Amino acid sequence: MRKVLLVVILGLGVVAASSLMRDPSRVAAAPQSTAVFDSDGKLKLPEGYRHWVFVGAPLTPNALNNGKAGFPEYHHVYVEEKNLDVYLKTGSFPEGTVFVKELTRVLNPTFPDGSRTEPSGRGYFNGEFNGMDVTVKDSKRFAATNGWGFFNFGHHPLPYSSWAKEASPAECAGCHLAFVAKTDMTWIQFYPILRDGDKTK
Repeated sequence: MRKVLLVVILGLGVVAASSLMRDPSRVAAAPQSTAVFDSDGKLKLPEGYRHWVFVGAPLTPNALNNGKAGFPEYHHVYVEEKNLDVYLKTGSFPEGTVFVKELTRVLNPTFPDGSRTEPSGRGYFNGEFNGMDVTVKDSKRFAATNGWGFFNFGHHPLPYSSWAKEASPAECAGCHLAFVAKTDMTWIQFYPILRDGDKTK
């Protein structure tokens, strides 16, 4: 009787494991979030984000936008490896995903288009840090903005604010809703590893 029971238990385990392997979204359970909120819903400045995966750095300088770029700096975007891994397996980010977008100014432009000349050639180069925005995926907390909350820790040089309240939809979420609602509120097209996957594995 014990042998029969053991065989049944082992059989059920094999069936469950094979079921999980067929459905990667079930294997890729949501990792624990590093987002920390206070009782008022303010988000704590993420720690250690410069050691996360760097996914890209779009640039829309003032000099190429009639002096009125919405973000005239480089957008250095980071996401934790555990959440990137889930996205690459499933095509969506797990609950609790945190994106950090740290801004850096264009380094001391010397030409009207905002560029300068360096030994590598004429181009755009990173200057000083100039602010940080953070997005957090939490479908319950941010149901009104398609599951993502947006936070601004200051658009100015270091130091940034230690805590930030959720930005209004008009500040951030509205643009994401209008243009990237179908790609998990993320500008996938601007970041090769998100757009094309990790070809190194």
